Amino acid sequence: MIKTDILIIGAGPTGLFAVFEAGLLKLKCHILDALPQPGGQLSELYPKKPIYDIPGFPEVLAGDLVDGLMEQIKQFEPGFTLGERAETIDKQEDGTFIVTSNKGTKFHAPVIAIAGGLGSFEPRKPLIEDIEFYEDKGVKYFIKNPEKFRDKRVVIAGGGDSALDWSIFLANVASEVTLIHRRNEFRGALDSVEKVQELKSAGKIKLITPAEVIGINGAEHVESLDIEENGAHRKIECDYFIPLFGLTPKLGPIGDWGLEIEKNAIKVNNALDYQTNIPGIFAIGDVNTYPGKLKLILCGFHEATLMCQAAYGIINPGKKYVLKYTTVSGVDGFDGTRKEAPKAVVKAIV
Repeated sequence: MIKTDILIIGAGPTGLFAVFEAGLLKLKCHILDALPQPGGQLSELYPKKPIYDIPGFPEVLAGDLVDGLMEQIKQFEPGFTLGERAETIDKQEDGTFIVTSNKGTKFHAPVIAIAGGLGSFEPRKPLIEDIEFYEDKGVKYFIKNPEKFRDKRVVIAGGGDSALDWSIFLANVASEVTLIHRRNEFRGALDSVEKVQELKSAGKIKLITPAEVIGINGAEHVESLDIEENGAHRKIECDYFIPLFGLTPKLGPIGDWGLEIEKNAIKVNNALDYQTNIPGIFAIGDVNTYPGKLKLILCGFHEATLMCQAAYGIINPGKKYVLKYTTVSGVDGFDGTRKEAPKAVVKAIV
């Protein structure tokens, strides 16, 4: 049984920042996430993409933002259980909660903060016979480590930003990149479309449009693909097939916890503290909904801050917390470290 003050379900940017705000209030956090590493969508889907609307950062790569958040919370020593999904929740007689993961790990906390982004993501898979057989045998729906494709023959299918961006990126990694789309037109950033055109002209990307992948061949690993191009069928050899047709968000087991759900999001009280219809359970970030909701990282940071203030009241009933600015109070970590502004020098002017 892992005991903590706040169990945070979701290790995305909102969940990570909640650790910092809780730490300022001397509250310990443990984070549970189904993904194998912290960062949520930022790490899983677009670690190399720049973000432009984080205060104080004119431009920051998604992966670098995650690294910064991890560094910021390090002194508060959060616990992490990664690669496990929150499965069930049981409210105890004293008002606390026990959450059990799909692997049987149990967590006990008086406050639950659901920061699961848009929920768990499932890739939109093309309707190709036996595609499940080739998953992890050459078929990939996510690109986590581009080096895996070093000097390999890669075929990407799709017509959006992800297909364009990864085709551009892998053009300098893979030995051969082929981009297949069922239309001649692409739905993506104009500069990305123009860059693909440049790489095609330079012979660094093969472009096949309009076309579709209709079959996969190989005994134990992807060896070639059957494609249909302008009504004709042909075969192209490759090592990896990466269909990038988007993701379908799902709340998963959290949707069965008795929370009030609206359009695949958890309704919260935004007038006060982002608490759900179950006292002691909060939802922050993209996973929640309320009038005027904006699914932005900086909004999640704000919600995490107010959630932690309310959590303090639940965990310390009757005890009032006096807000102090970190520029004045400094930051005391649970590991004994302290961050503070240099003290003013007292000296007379004569």
